[in-house]
Amino acid sequence: MKLVLKNALVYTGDGFEKNSIVIEDSKITAIGTSVCLDGANRVFDCNNKYLIPGFVDVHVHLREPGFSYKETIKTGTMAAASAGYTAVCPMPNVNPVPDSLEGIKAQTDIIERDACIKVYPYASITKGRKGEGELVDFEALGDIAVGFSDDGCGVQGEADMSEAMKRCAKLGKIISAHCEVNELLNGGYIHDGEYASLHNHRGICSKSEWAQIERDCRLAEETGCRYHVCHISTKESVDIIRKAKARGVRVTCETAPHYLTLCDMDLKEEGRFKMNPPLRSAQDRQALIEGIIDKTIDVIATDHAPHSKEEKSKGLEGSAMGIVGLETAFPVLYTKLVKTGVITLERLIDLMSVKPREIFTLGSGKIAVGETADLALLDLDKEFTVNPDEFLSMGRATPFEAWELFGENILTICEGEVVYETIQQKIDS
Repeated sequence: MKLVLKNALVYTGDGFEKNSIVIEDSKITAIGTSVCLDGANRVFDCNNKYLIPGFVDVHVHLREPGFSYKETIKTGTMAAASAGYTAVCPMPNVNPVPDSLEGIKAQTDIIERDACIKVYPYASITKGRKGEGELVDFEALGDIAVGFSDDGCGVQGEADMSEAMKRCAKLGKIISAHCEVNELLNGGYIHDGEYASLHNHRGICSKSEWAQIERDCRLAEETGCRYHVCHISTKESVDIIRKAKARGVRVTCETAPHYLTLCDMDLKEEGRFKMNPPLRSAQDRQALIEGIIDKTIDVIATDHAPHSKEEKSKGLEGSAMGIVGLETAFPVLYTKLVKTGVITLERLIDLMSVKPREIFTLGSGKIAVGETADLALLDLDKEFTVNPDEFLSMGRATPFEAWELFGENILTICEGEVVYETIQQKIDS
């Protein structure tokens, strides 16, 4: 298959240049203002749209095996492809838990059969993903898993996390930690802040997150482990990670679009506003934005977490934790952070495409001759209203419903194959 993308504004790493690109056998084989069209199977006129490295989401929940009534690997990767993602990393809260070779194979078999983009699964840290007890066989799982996580549970014991880090350090693997101290939760389900006080809800304190991050940064410093913090949401978390980086700790972190654009006073009494960690205060949101600007925060991931309509229909107290995020991530961030001048488009691409690859060793994120053709084409002028009924994901719960946004992916190419397209200007040869 030979594809030609003409007249694109191509991401260079620090800006954009108008060029055309030739793709053959999964690789980029030519870049220039004039390229050969001979033998092309398809020629796309990109009409000055923005061609970038495909997004990578290092924190999604694809729910399969075990919970396919919420999402499947097929629907989840289709949703990701439609949004410009060419790779995702699913968390291990599936059944069977990927805590053994047999457990992870139950997932990789489905991935090989149904995924339309690259899928790199995590293995759990503890047996059964319980956050305590017996650790997994890191050596046996290391060649298959992109990293190790008990996402949904914080590893409670310091000795357990220290030993897990030591083993992962020997293997050169990353621990991606959901940080949550169980004894500090006290039955909470939204942020322990102003909204909870005004509406008589039980709150989750910020310390339940940052106390474990503080512990783990110390352990990562002691063990030399590569340590990645999932979905940070508090100002204290940003400060702890900033200081750890300054000391030379091998720590990276992610946050999610909802923590950068919403706070607890934006809550409504609906399940589509409930996630873990919860939406925090406006001060926390501002600290996260500052962490994006000064590069304390390395990655924006979605924590895409679909549930059934029934599971999300029970208000803030009774609904399941989690919202969907793949199909809104870029437009939300482009509209609220780039168009408002908070960060540049280049910085957003770094957060969503380049740094995830770099941290998790998933390729270069460069658009260059010889590189694998994992690409997305963005129409930044496209304006639309978020309508969950149009999602390809089986999940519908989003706090961004009815938001007016700019920026839409119109073409996704994964390993040289077109996996999603709505681009209008195209010529079939």
